[in-house]
Amino acid sequence: MKSQGPTFRRRAFAIASPCLALVVALTCLGLSGGVAKAQKTDSPGKTDTPEKEFEDFDRNTFERSTNVDNPWFPLKPGTQYVHRGSTTERGKRIPHRLVTIVTDLTKVIDGVRTVVVWIEDYKAGKLDEAELAFFAQDKGGNVWYLGEHPEEYMNGRVVKAPTWIHGLNESRAGIAMYAAPRLGTPSYSQGWAPSVNWTDRATVDQTGQKTCVPVRCYEEVLVIAETSKAEPDAQQLKYYARGVGKVRVGWRGEGEKLQEVLELTELSQLGPEALAKARAAALKLERSAYKISKDVYGATSPAEHMPSAQGR
Repeated sequence: MKSQGPTFRRRAFAIASPCLALVVALTCLGLSGGVAKAQKTDSPGKTDTPEKEFEDFDRNTFERSTNVDNPWFPLKPGTQYVHRGSTTERGKRIPHRLVTIVTDLTKVIDGVRTVVVWIEDYKAGKLDEAELAFFAQDKGGNVWYLGEHPEEYMNGRVVKAPTWIHGLNESRAGIAMYAAPRLGTPSYSQGWAPSVNWTDRATVDQTGQKTCVPVRCYEEVLVIAETSKAEPDAQQLKYYARGVGKVRVGWRGEGEKLQEVLELTELSQLGPEALAKARAAALKLERSAYKISKDVYGATSPAEHMPSAQGR
């Protein structure tokens, strides 16, 4: 499980009142707000449908696929998210900063044009991982995750790059966010790539929550719980605000691998110059991907600069 993905990765802020302090404390524990009753949904994965190892992906269900306007997972080119917090490694808490930028690049994967998201993950002030992630929205408003190229670094050198792309090496796309996420639906695959141990699954955990982060306080927040075959007793909790996206990351369960806490500390829209720099950095990472992942990434077509792309 990853902070963004669904990799999808705090600065301190003043608490205005004891009441707000209580809200924040309860939120971090996943106890604030009301939880709606379980209900059926018309989105893929009804309550009477058994859980599947991977999702049924159909390229023909996509149209205007780069127009990702799902209210829980909007991907507008130029949007920059900065999340700050900490993670536990070998029993120590380490400062953690995650910078996510929706680029104006697109990439065709198995006939579907995807939005390219560029992510940089810093731990203790040093770049720990850089990633390209690929998303597309189907006609029903569901956002799909079609793959990623992550590069993990040590002393400035790439030490690992577990790339997976839908349709290659037995990898299958998964759901990043349903159009209408509801309680009571079965868990769903966020992608299936056994060759790199990507087996992440998610379920709607809470609705109608309230959470406060440095950017602002949000109401009617959706909480998604993520897990994987490698970490069945641990869950990563991701808090989504309508019209914004992910605003908080927490955890619960056994072990310390997922003991990661992040809050949205900055939300901005990049200007043309800054967006061009982000595009150039993403393309530089793609060039590296073609060298490092020749069998998988090397089988894909290059990303394209199409800021107004709305189709497949």
